[in-house]
Amino acid sequence: MKRILIRSGKSPFHPATAAEFLHRDLIGTNTGNLLFSDSAHKMLSLPGTEVVSNGISTDPSPRRAAEINEEYDVFVVPLANAFRPSFQASLDRLSALIEQLTIPVVVFGVGAQAPADYDTAWLKPMEPSVRRFAAAVLDRSASLGVRGELTAGYLEGLGFGDVDIIGCPSMFLYGGAFPDIRTAELTADSRIALNLSPDAIPVGDVSGMAGYAREHYPHLMYYAQNTADGELLLWGDTTPESGHRDAFPRQLSHTLLRENRVRMPLDPTTWINELRSYDFAYGTRIHGNVAALLAGTPSVVLTHDSRTLELCRYFDIPHRSLVGLPAGTDPRDLYEGADFSALAKGHSARFERVVAFLDRNGLRNTYTHGDGGAAFDARLATLDPPDSLPVWDGSDDGMMRYRVSSLRERAAAADTAAGERSRKHAKETEQLRRRLAEAEKRASEAAKQLDAVHKRLSAVERRVGGVEKRALVRLGPALRRRARKITGSGG
Repeated sequence: MKRILIRSGKSPFHPATAAEFLHRDLIGTNTGNLLFSDSAHKMLSLPGTEVVSNGISTDPSPRRAAEINEEYDVFVVPLANAFRPSFQASLDRLSALIEQLTIPVVVFGVGAQAPADYDTAWLKPMEPSVRRFAAAVLDRSASLGVRGELTAGYLEGLGFGDVDIIGCPSMFLYGGAFPDIRTAELTADSRIALNLSPDAIPVGDVSGMAGYAREHYPHLMYYAQNTADGELLLWGDTTPESGHRDAFPRQLSHTLLRENRVRMPLDPTTWINELRSYDFAYGTRIHGNVAALLAGTPSVVLTHDSRTLELCRYFDIPHRSLVGLPAGTDPRDLYEGADFSALAKGHSARFERVVAFLDRNGLRNTYTHGDGGAAFDARLATLDPPDSLPVWDGSDDGMMRYRVSSLRERAAAADTAAGERSRKHAKETEQLRRRLAEAEKRASEAAKQLDAVHKRLSAVERRVGGVEKRALVRLGPALRRRARKITGSGG
């Protein structure tokens, strides 16, 4: 049996609880990561093949590399915007691991992060890391699978020509067939799903857009995606009591959270299922909108960087630039201006490019060579994945034991850390005391030596003074005679 190791936060067949999702960060800080890794997992799942999740964190030790070489036939790495400064350390760890592997390594959908104008100048400092990663992968595969034309051009500029543009695996969750996008007239009673990114705040008034949508669409639901959002929904905060306000929905004092109109998806299956009940979705999150499209729900992306724009252009996903978009932009206007025909028409050809990429790298897929994902879907159907996380209202929602246990562990960890800091401080204080005592001892010895020098100098001065005095006594008469001779005085 062929064994494939895949980089993903968790296996699609592990229905983790909400507490486990957040405690272990199984989403890798963003739920969107699970959407594309689960899709890649499904694509590679066919008879005679076992796909195993490696987790998000990377262990680059020789021991782990040896285990991978011995136990697996190929290492598949689905990535998103990995060419960005904040991911550089993680990229270096991946490179360190890959450089030790003797099995093929195939990268799915990696992307470069840049502003919406595609200017990659800010990536200059991390070019050595990107070159190292690309070289390590291409030494073990036929080509690199990238998200779009920006990333392809960026890598080609660094000297790497074996690049295939394949988009993101998430769009191929159903293989070469894409769900029909439903159409309906939007009214004030329509159900709207909104998604926003905090890093879009400098680009456009996303907070104002959220406020407008909340006021005009009473059935609006905000879908957050980051681990920090999930922790807020699970734990809460004290902003309602403190009176602190943030225009972006990331505190309990925000109106959307006070009205329990925020959800945090924890699993692609329930995420997509929930979005089927909405009439329209929009926002700055690329995978928040991809999840809606996979549910057959019309969606429009508000692009604010190359990460979102690159995929929208490749897949013909309806999108609008966030730059200059008014806070009062009505979701109805976005919907009415969206055309989904190019997305549907070009999907089959894009899927064929993914298949060609997999073939080129020696990987079979379930849609072309297997059962089309039927066994995968049947197995998923037997599981009970968690619903999206709501705002905790303080009642016993089944996670009270976790909250109490976590608080206890955090308190113990804080005590341990405080003790370690105290011991470290005591050790440093003792070291300073010893260094001070040694310095005082050296100063005392130096003072004694200086005093001895002064005494010897005084003795020398006294001896010199005596010699001068005696010399003057001896020379005195002769000098007086010479002076009288010179002046001609008789005295």
